[in-house]
Amino acid sequence: MSTPVQQLFDLTGQTALVTGGSRGLGLQIAEALGEAGAKILLTSRKAADLEEAAADLSTRGIDARWVAADASHGDDVKRVVDEAMQRLGRIDILVNNAGATWGAPAEDYPLEAWDKVMNLNIRSMFLFSQAAGKASMIPRRSGRIINVASIAGLGGSLEMKFIAYGTSKGAAVNFTRTLAGEWGPYGITVNALAPGFFPSKMTKGVISQFGAETLAARAPLRRLGDDDDLKGAALLFASAAGKHITGQILAVDGGVSAVHGG
Repeated sequence: MSTPVQQLFDLTGQTALVTGGSRGLGLQIAEALGEAGAKILLTSRKAADLEEAAADLSTRGIDARWVAADASHGDDVKRVVDEAMQRLGRIDILVNNAGATWGAPAEDYPLEAWDKVMNLNIRSMFLFSQAAGKASMIPRRSGRIINVASIAGLGGSLEMKFIAYGTSKGAAVNFTRTLAGEWGPYGITVNALAPGFFPSKMTKGVISQFGAETLAARAPLRRLGDDDDLKGAALLFASAAGKHITGQILAVDGGVSAVHGG
């Protein structure tokens, strides 16, 4: 007998750990999962931002907690996952959203900038997935991992000088596919969202440089992403509605990657 569609998307009783969850896309995803019934644990580096974000979610009736940590440091990751297990009991959903960018021509790109971007964008994805998998998902033979990649990981760019960011997001795409194959037998799905341009602190410089109207004009839908555009896709990957979907990369970009190849 089939399950009612509303029940398929219901996350009541589920728990979600969201990295980079204090603002931007991470907070949007946390809001979606929380409104669907999940208990949320946010993490990022800045305690003040986390406190504000959790308070905002709480005003919406969402059970939200937070813990400050650097997602690129293994000891911090272990501490966050340990706290998640203590506070929530288990980790049903992991959203790997923590990320950074740095703009510079490839020939002059600073090594310290390369390491910062790669460590936060891909090393943290591995660390959190490994820790959450070992602590909760593999023993329970159940879990949902949602990685936030980017259309920058689907193709190169003539105009934007972001060699480390594009490389890290390409790695996130194949990390998603590889882990999905390895952990599928444990009942764990691993998928990625590949957003296009959404107004955020990270994209502020690029949008200022090229102009929102110019960037929107590249998309068939002639618009940038907004505060709601990742919610449905994230909920699909997190819920029972997406239980037979794994190893997939979903571009949420107004059609940019469809016509420009990334």
